[in-house]
Formats: sequence, C-alpha cells, structure tokens
Amino acid sequence: MTSALVVVDMQVVFGRPGSPWASPGFDAAADAVRRLLPAFAGRTVWTRYVAPAAPAGAWREYFDAWPFALVPPDDPLYAFADGLDPAGDPVVTAATFGKWGPELDAAAGHADELVVAGVSTDCCVLSTVLPAADAGRRVRVVADACAGASAADHARALDAMRLYAPLVEITTVDAVLAETSDRG
Repeated sequence: MTSALVVVDMQVVFGRPGSPWASPGFDAAADAVRRLLPAFAGRTVWTRYVAPAAPAGAWREYFDAWPFALVPPDDPLYAFADGLDPAGDPVVTAATFGKWGPELDAAAGHADELVVAGVSTDCCVLSTVLPAADAGRRVRVVADACAGASAADHARALDAMRLYAPLVEITTVDAVLAETSDRG
C-alpha cells in the first residue's frame, strides 16, 4: 500500500498569535508535523489556503466577516509558518477549505492511504478528509499533529471523523512513526 503525508494549511494566518484565525494548538501541531516529515521524505504534499481573488456567492458574506484575510495569495499572511517549508515537495493551493480533488490526488501520487496533519481540524482538515474518504482513499488523521479553532472544536471534529471508520482512522504521531519504522 502506498501512503503519502498531506500537511494541511500550516500557514502564518493560522499560527500567528493575534490572527483572528489563529489555532491555539498550532505550535504543538507544527512540532508534530516536523516529527512526521522525515518518515515521509519524497511522499509529502502541502496544501495552502488563499482567499479568492473576487469572492462570489456565500464567500462574499464570509469575507465581509473576515476582511483581514482578503489579501493576494503572495501576502505574507498566506506563507507557510516558520520551520515548515515544503522544500521541493508539491504544494496544492486553493481558495476552498477542502483541498481534496484531482490536483491533490495527483500530487500525492494517487496514494492508497493519506496520512493527514494540519489545521484547522474543524475546518480545512475535516473538509479535506471526508471527500478523500468518499473517493475511496484510506485516511489516517494524526490527531496530535492537528489543531482546531479551540481544543473543544478539535475534539468534536475528530469525533465526527471517527464516524467514518473504517475509511477514516484517528491515530497519533507515535503510532505512525512506529508503523513506518516497522515497514522500513
């Protein structure tokens, strides 16, 4: 079985203290992602959220509520957080919460299994995981390598994803690394 690590939206906008979208568990999730990266060398895909150039439909109302985020894709707000550099790995950029689709599938090498980490568990992670599972991918969400808008939101999102077993499994960094070392 082929597997790929998908690192969802580990960007300044979600990690900078004081950002309206900051995830309080971002730093711990970032440390956990860093632990995972060596085990997935050459098999990691990063995703990146950016605001749409011209919000349409319900996105207009959304950005009326969050105008600070309506900046160009190259704004430092949408850069990857310090110490989280894709370093040549593929990056899928989208103006949607969910990143699953043909582009992410291809970037992940059409892997049988996706190991998912990132932020926000209750938004972009959840919105990426469920359609990937629907598409028939086995998805393992690394709970301690994710962070939500709050600890309670993180827990609720993990509970919701647990409902999709066996398509979706909730796991830990230690479990993923132990399995990776057993395979190697």
